[in-house]
Amino acid sequence: MAPMTQIDFFQGWPATAMLPVERLKQAANNALSNKAIFTEGFAYGPDEGKNIAEWLSRSYAPAQPISAERICITGGASQNLACVLQVFTDPAQTEIVWLVEPTYHLVFRVFEDAGFTGRMRGIPEDEEGMDVAALELALDAFQRSEDLGSQDGREKTYKPHRPYRKIYKHVIYCVPSFSNPSGKTMSLSRREALIRVARKYNALVVADDVYDFLSWGATHPANLASCPQLRLVDIDRVIDGGPEDRFGNVVSNGSFSKLIGPGCRVGWAEGTKDFIYGLSQAGSTRSGGAPSQLTSTFINELLEDNFLPEYITNILVPEGRRRHCILASAIKTHLGHFGVSFTPDPETSPVAGGYYIWVQLPAALTATQVCQEALEMQNLVLGGGETFAVPGGNAQGGDLHRRLRLCFMWEDEGRLVEGVGRLGLVIQSILANNK
Repeated sequence: MAPMTQIDFFQGWPATAMLPVERLKQAANNALSNKAIFTEGFAYGPDEGKNIAEWLSRSYAPAQPISAERICITGGASQNLACVLQVFTDPAQTEIVWLVEPTYHLVFRVFEDAGFTGRMRGIPEDEEGMDVAALELALDAFQRSEDLGSQDGREKTYKPHRPYRKIYKHVIYCVPSFSNPSGKTMSLSRREALIRVARKYNALVVADDVYDFLSWGATHPANLASCPQLRLVDIDRVIDGGPEDRFGNVVSNGSFSKLIGPGCRVGWAEGTKDFIYGLSQAGSTRSGGAPSQLTSTFINELLEDNFLPEYITNILVPEGRRRHCILASAIKTHLGHFGVSFTPDPETSPVAGGYYIWVQLPAALTATQVCQEALEMQNLVLGGGETFAVPGGNAQGGDLHRRLRLCFMWEDEGRLVEGVGRLGLVIQSILANNK
């Protein structure tokens, strides 16, 4: 039994010390002391997000300002993904969910719950993010096989027609900036190519844009203005004359979970005006009103007085970069001589940020063995690469069996170094025993 205090590199949460507890406490007190605010806060509430739209317009500076009618308040990125699938997919008509691989592992059940068990496919990524050429080849091959096997052409459906929605034939899921788990960021050319492919095959791109504001790196100043790339939803508004229909092909899935705390359960979705209206018509929202209505009044105050943008710029980004650098330095010091490498390196990568370092083990080691021995010998909790493989696929990521995801935003800075030191002892022991 491991005698040491547990160090958890798998937990993808913000450290308690980074949470703006006092400011949230003040905002909650202000909201609950103002009858005009708490009366609406305790009600079902509207879906629109005027202050979020203004904040995003200032932050991303898109070609066209973001209007409130393009924003829908959500209960966080996970809850919103479920609602998107409820409204805009039908298991009888939507064919395949295509996911970048490796990918966020807890998303699989959301797709399974929506009826897509056995219909998820992984698309590999390279240094520019999702391999869109491979995606297009896979979509084309699927289309050709479907044409050969078509039946009598009757339209099947499990869901009634509604004027506020369309049913997409495919769903494409990705984390374009600082992807979970790999930390990679999709290049602008890949983003443009992805939208063109989505339009060609009637696909909805669900972009989890939850790490965008946590941006730093060798060529990026540590401030809010360094959001790494135009979002897919911004590109969809303008590329090739704009969306081909009123719903568009991209929804941006935003959340305050990585910025303020996951327990807030507040996020936002952005898309075309008609897409967002359709999303607001999800049965659970029509019945329950805007998700997290009361908590959203607290967060709204953090936007109205500009606290949140300043907090991100002055606290979260410098803290994140420092933690990233500390973990990267520790890996070089304690693991580099074993042949361990990692990405992204905050000192050399043109784009770095987010929550994770993606470690590659030498050929003599497997992530499964290292994770098991680390827990038993050193009380270390690690995330093995195969956790992030798409279920039922062929692990398009290639070397996932030698990968580890390490989070640098949860544990205290000193424990990051201690944890990597312990990991070095585990690797040393395994290598010695393998001789």
